[in-house]
Amino acid sequence: MVLETLNPMHYNITSLVSDTMPVATVPVLILMCFLFLIWNHEETSSIPGPGYCMGIGPLISHGRFLWMGVGNACNYYNKTYGEFVRVWISGEETFIISK
Repeated sequence: MVLETLNPMHYNITSLVSDTMPVATVPVLILMCFLFLIWNHEETSSIPGPGYCMGIGPLISHGRFLWMGVGNACNYYNKTYGEFVRVWISGEETFIISK
């Protein structure tokens, strides 16, 4: 009897994992989706400009300023969004005001 309890073939681990895995993953996936939505939620700004989009917007904005130069990038954003624009330069929110 002791040898039977110590025998690893006595317990079928695959049946335990396959039965509990779908039951455990559904709440975890729902929680992860909920946390992802909370993390991505941002207050909508009344100032036009590129969106934040999980930090990708500031990277694109900063890259455009490095690639095009300050003058050309400002002209691009003014043509696209108007005379008062919110952009990110070096990770900081920056306002471009021009007419």
